[in-house]
Amino acid sequence: MEFVYSLINMVAEMAPYLLLGFFIAGVLYAFVPGGFYRNHLSRPGAWSVVKAALIGVPLPLCSCGVLPTAVSLRRNGASRGASTSFLIATPQTGIDSIAATYSLLGPAFAVIRPVAALVTAFVGGMLVNKEDKACGDECEKEVDTIDAPASDSFGKKIIDALRYGFVDMIQNIGKWLIIGLVIAAAITVFVPDGFFTFFADYPFLSMIAVVIVAVPMYVCSTGSIPIALSLMLKGLSPGAAFVLLMAGPAANFASIIIVSKSLGKKTAAIYLGTIIVGAIAIGLCIDYLMPREWFTMPLVASASCCHHLDIDWFSGACSVVLILLLINALIKRYTSNKSENHEHNITNEMENNQTTTIIVKGMTCGHCKAMVEKNLSKLAGVESVTVDLASGETKIQGNPDMKEIKATIDELGFSVNA
Repeated sequence: MEFVYSLINMVAEMAPYLLLGFFIAGVLYAFVPGGFYRNHLSRPGAWSVVKAALIGVPLPLCSCGVLPTAVSLRRNGASRGASTSFLIATPQTGIDSIAATYSLLGPAFAVIRPVAALVTAFVGGMLVNKEDKACGDECEKEVDTIDAPASDSFGKKIIDALRYGFVDMIQNIGKWLIIGLVIAAAITVFVPDGFFTFFADYPFLSMIAVVIVAVPMYVCSTGSIPIALSLMLKGLSPGAAFVLLMAGPAANFASIIIVSKSLGKKTAAIYLGTIIVGAIAIGLCIDYLMPREWFTMPLVASASCCHHLDIDWFSGACSVVLILLLINALIKRYTSNKSENHEHNITNEMENNQTTTIIVKGMTCGHCKAMVEKNLSKLAGVESVTVDLASGETKIQGNPDMKEIKATIDELGFSVNA
């Protein structure tokens, strides 16, 4: 029962802030025009790096979702430095994860986390710009972002915001949020108290150990929060926990491979190095230069979370809403695509047009799906594109050039099997 109590209490603590974060994410999607991102990310120089980081920090994209977006930005004219800055800043944090960080880890972590994302993104972007000064006229091309549906109606935009925040966003990070909560509850219950006290006198060693674990692991910025909390309760220093919060969401093998393939090996090395060095440097500052009470006081309320239920009515109601939204979003993720493909197939048969079917590998969220559909739809000879996220099956209506299809998918960081 301790595992169940721990899991329920963590969900209750995070639920109100997560729901607020999802709502704000939807508002950003529906009310901020896509042209805003295009105008501010497609210019070379230091200012574009700063703006890319500032835009990326509040966006609630996980590392899998940010990859095709950033690759597309570069493909359509954004400087390599701005693309890298966006890649580093975006997955480390977001409106939803900032709110959830405050709820579980307190205000100190909630403030330092986005600041660290901004600093590391700027440093990484400027280092890449130093290696890639020749941007030229290519930077004038239009940036290819995912726009909300055009609508003049305020009510329609509100509906779009709610659908994106409470359906699409939860589809994208729901699985990883659940995994993070389950891992955190397991750590809280099954790892002995004081397990990490061995590292108490060796903060740097503990951070290296966290990096070794975090880099190959994938966890979204929100899912990493309960894991960091549980590890701190078992004796891990606040600085080492912060390394997990930074390195876990931003640096994983899949990200490194795609960045290397799309932006170059030097960019990938700078990308990874900036995240790791930045995380450790800020972690050491937390452990040695900042009052420990800033980071440990919020743990007092969580220390007994596995022994009994401690939920007020508001947190309980938010938890129920969040669970229902998770169930709904995950069901839609694995069923709606099949329904859409079935309807699309019927239309294709009626129109008797040519349909090409390929399997796109590497897509893991709704943003990946949207980027593939949008970029393929722009190619000559393509009338429509429908992607089944679960299976990777991509149906292309029309008479496209397969070389262009494969090249486009490859540039987005995915692979294709005809």
